Amino acid sequence: MWCVYMKLALIGVGQAGGKVVDEFLDYDARTGADIVRGAIAVNTAKADLQGIDRLPEDRRILIGQSRVKGHGVGADNELGAEVAEEDIDEIQGALDSVPVHEIDAFLVVAGLGGGTGSGGAPVIAKNLKRIYTEPVYGLGILPGSDEGGIYTLNAARSLKTFVDEVDNLMLFDNDAWRSSGESVEEGFDAINEELVQRFGVLFSAGEITEGSDIAESVVDSSEIINTLKGGGISSLGYADVEVDEPERKGLLSRLRGDSDDGIDSTEATNRITSLVRKATLGRLTLPCEVSGTERALLVVAGPPEYLNRKGIEHGRKWLEEQTGSMEVRGGDYPRRGEGTVAALVLLGGVTNVPRVKELQQVAIEAQQNLGEITDESEDRFSELMDSDGELESLF
Repeated sequence: MWCVYMKLALIGVGQAGGKVVDEFLDYDARTGADIVRGAIAVNTAKADLQGIDRLPEDRRILIGQSRVKGHGVGADNELGAEVAEEDIDEIQGALDSVPVHEIDAFLVVAGLGGGTGSGGAPVIAKNLKRIYTEPVYGLGILPGSDEGGIYTLNAARSLKTFVDEVDNLMLFDNDAWRSSGESVEEGFDAINEELVQRFGVLFSAGEITEGSDIAESVVDSSEIINTLKGGGISSLGYADVEVDEPERKGLLSRLRGDSDDGIDSTEATNRITSLVRKATLGRLTLPCEVSGTERALLVVAGPPEYLNRKGIEHGRKWLEEQTGSMEVRGGDYPRRGEGTVAALVLLGGVTNVPRVKELQQVAIEAQQNLGEITDESEDRFSELMDSDGELESLF
């Protein structure tokens, strides 16, 4: 196999982080993508680690046993950070078995509302950056606004710390994805699937196996790394449409423009440009203003006969106009068996994010309303407040 796609070492921190890592392993098994070259889950709660399905038990690291006896840190992210710092050698020992020479980057995954993820993820990311030369990315999950003030406060504080410790922080906003009528567990399971579907397509773009179709314009790991360079926060958009897969043809047929597959080139062009618009202006992992984006990457995936070069180029130019960025990369990812054509848009370095600003404002107001928060976490709140002072703005 010739590999040009992204190969990752995943570190899931806290309950949400562990579940997302498990979902990535499921995605690899289901699609054969082989994105994950090493993975661990780190938690202070033994029960949460037992709730993981695919990750082997020796890859599940229980920390803070001397402090919290395997019962978790609750919503205390100061304690979560302290425990991760104290047990960093144990975490690093688990990472020593990861074949670092085979990976392109580390991805630290955490929910930013709870205690272990929001407190521990930045600590672990900082340690990785100190030891390794590979990029260290964060994948943070923002809590829903209905989850309570202490979770909002944790997320606002963790955001500032996390974004400073990683090469780029990709965010997924639960508020934008929860469906009404779902139970919390059903909602989170569905969200995890959506999250991993999107990031799975991004990281597996460029996958080439023996006998597979070859992209006209390959999107490899360096394209993703260059789009995420410069730090800050990123968001991901995705849209797809079902198509009938034609009989397979080679790259030469595509370059010659053979049209005996019954696919209308104008229709294929319009389909791609429409998908690019939907991916960019539809439901992003983190809703944000597209204009002002520093860098962007467009990946169009599907049966190669539908991957019209003109459509991809039109989509890339439209994305340049919308973002105002001169760094917009693009390419195709031939992929059979899904029965869809999909457009994926990575917006790197977004600067106008209403949800982040709202979340920080809510947290500031929560600080001013001590009684309300104290009701949620009486034994932890004063400690949280004393340690941080006023929140700084990310932007």
